[in-house]
Amino acid sequence: MGLKHLIQKLKLRYGSQETVIRTLREMGMRIGQRCRIYTTHIGTEPWLIRIGNHVGISPDVTFVTHSANTTLQDKYESLTDFGKIDIRDNCYIGVNATILPNVTIGPNSVVGAASVVTKDVPPDTVVAGNPARPICSLEEYEKKVVSRHIDIPLDREEARKVLEKHFWGDDA
Repeated sequence: MGLKHLIQKLKLRYGSQETVIRTLREMGMRIGQRCRIYTTHIGTEPWLIRIGNHVGISPDVTFVTHSANTTLQDKYESLTDFGKIDIRDNCYIGVNATILPNVTIGPNSVVGAASVVTKDVPPDTVVAGNPARPICSLEEYEKKVVSRHIDIPLDREEARKVLEKHFWGDDA
C-alpha cells in the first residue's frame, strides 16, 4: 500500500465529514451536497460512484464497481467487467450494506442494514435482504417511523435519561 493510499484511508477513517467528502472527491467520487458518509469501503474505482444530494451512507457500507472475473482471466487475458453505482438524492444506506456494480438507487429510497443490492432500487422504496427486495414504500416507512417517534432533548445526557426511562421504565 502506497503512502498516498494510506493517508487517504486515515482521512476516511478519522477525518471530519468535511475531510471525508473532500478526500472522496479527490479520489474521483462524485458527491452532491449535504451528504454524510461513514464508510471506508469504497473499492478500487471511486470515479465510478456517484452520490446525489442529502444522502446518508452508514458505517461499513461496501461499494463494488467490478465483477469477480479472476477465474476467467487465464482464458481472456485482458477481461474486465466494470459497472457504475448511482445513488440518487435523499437516500439512506444502512450499516453493512453492499452495493454491487451497475446499480442505481432511486431518489427517496432506503437500503436496509446488511442488504446486498444487486438490482436497481425504484424511487420512494425501502429495500432489505440478500438479495435486496422491496419491503415497503417510503410513505409506509414514514408512517411507521413517525408512529414510533420519541421526543428527546438535544442534550445527549438528557436524551439518555428520556430514552432509558422510555425503554426501561423505573429500572433505569
